[in-house]
Amino acid sequence: MAKTIAILTSGGDAPGMNAAVRAATMVALAKGHRMLGIRHGYRGLLDEKIAPLEANRVNRILREGGTILHSSRCKRFHHVEHRERARAALTKHGVDGLVAIGGNGTLTGLTLLSDPAEAGDWPVQCIGIPASIDNDIALTGLAIGVDTAMNTIVEACDRIADTATAHGRTFIIEVMGRDCGYLSMTAAIASGANMVLFPEAARTEEELVASMVKTILSVREHHPEDQRVVAIKAEGVPTPTERLKELVDAKLAEVTGEEAPHEDDDIETRVTVLGHVVRGGRPSAFDRLLGSRLGNVAVRAVLAGEHRKMVSWLPPMDLPEGVGTRSPADPYCYLVDLPAVLAATKALLEGQSPLARWRATAFDDLEDVFLL
Repeated sequence: MAKTIAILTSGGDAPGMNAAVRAATMVALAKGHRMLGIRHGYRGLLDEKIAPLEANRVNRILREGGTILHSSRCKRFHHVEHRERARAALTKHGVDGLVAIGGNGTLTGLTLLSDPAEAGDWPVQCIGIPASIDNDIALTGLAIGVDTAMNTIVEACDRIADTATAHGRTFIIEVMGRDCGYLSMTAAIASGANMVLFPEAARTEEELVASMVKTILSVREHHPEDQRVVAIKAEGVPTPTERLKELVDAKLAEVTGEEAPHEDDDIETRVTVLGHVVRGGRPSAFDRLLGSRLGNVAVRAVLAGEHRKMVSWLPPMDLPEGVGTRSPADPYCYLVDLPAVLAATKALLEGQSPLARWRATAFDDLEDVFLL
């Protein structure tokens, strides 16, 4: 029998979401099933902003950033009575399977929506797809949007490094990532930055300032012809970036005996906050591929009768026994239990998982390398 599958995007948008929507729709339609798009995420589901998706609507969206289904955050979905309304809306529209694309909040909403203790024998199959530029979702190697965001950061750092080199200045470049330092860490390596500040390291304000001053003085000593210093800072580091700049400049003045900044000297620190620039833009080739493959596997999982699973891309560590299985539709994808994903993500963000502990110390042995 033909099935009706609904799809939504929720939470922060990520480049590559459209690729997942497109792939899921095309696969479902090609197999003779019906596809519905839900606009504005869970909020749109509650407001029944539900309409058919046809091939000509999604065929050319692969290269577009953002999401054609639009997105939102929905506080109403935290309450059981509104989730009951959402289940009733999906039942009313004859939905057999729901695919939700988004981050930790989206996957949490999907887990609650499909919780047997709350939903009873509600028959709609629920499959999640990880999409978050922060890469803060556990049990998947990458989420949709991470690669594009990292490329955007690296391009910005390359441009800033040019002017930093020309004037011999220090730049602190703040990047998105919320409580996860993945983007800052990987972008620092890819851009050849002099140092990286990320929340997992749990450094005090004094330690951050001391580390930056040490780096700046080391560069001034060992590279007299190139005085530029580029430090990438994750937004999740507690010390505000402007305050960090002021503290670093004051400490430099104290250590060197020089007033900073001099009117005729470029020793002073500058700040660039990339902000939501990191979120936008056309998706990279990899994010188009990743979104397409995850969308394909998600729909095939619904058709195969899977339920309460997230499609995972090459989990970074061995999955706990019984938590997930390799997808028969794609050897690089796994189907992982949604509650296990949420539990592992909580441990990751609280610094308790093996991956979080590794991230916390990953740069300890590299600090001297950055100073060369």
